[in-house]
Amino acid sequence: MAEKKTTKKVAAPKAAEKKAPAVKETVKAAAKKTVAKKVEKKAEVALNAENVGFKAGDVYQALATAAKALTVKEIAKAAKISEEEVLVGMGWLFKEGKIMGENNKISLA
Repeated sequence: MAEKKTTKKVAAPKAAEKKAPAVKETVKAAAKKTVAKKVEKKAEVALNAENVGFKAGDVYQALATAAKALTVKEIAKAAKISEEEVLVGMGWLFKEGKIMGENNKISLA
């Protein structure tokens, strides 16, 4: 006579539960690395007279359109350029006497 053997599949769900958090952590770590790479690439600003002049124009247009004083972050958002590029453009405009700063906000002179 042949006896039937029964197996229990109780261990499988526990193993899946233990692996799921590890997979989530791996995905989070990969996402952080991707974001860090994008931030590094965004911070690069080519410093030549032509590029700085264009960034100064972007800053000036953002301030003229707003018709009020803006922070560096607000200018960057309005001009769709990075904060570093805003600072480069502001340097050009400060030297020419086109803008002035007061209380952490920049406005046209």
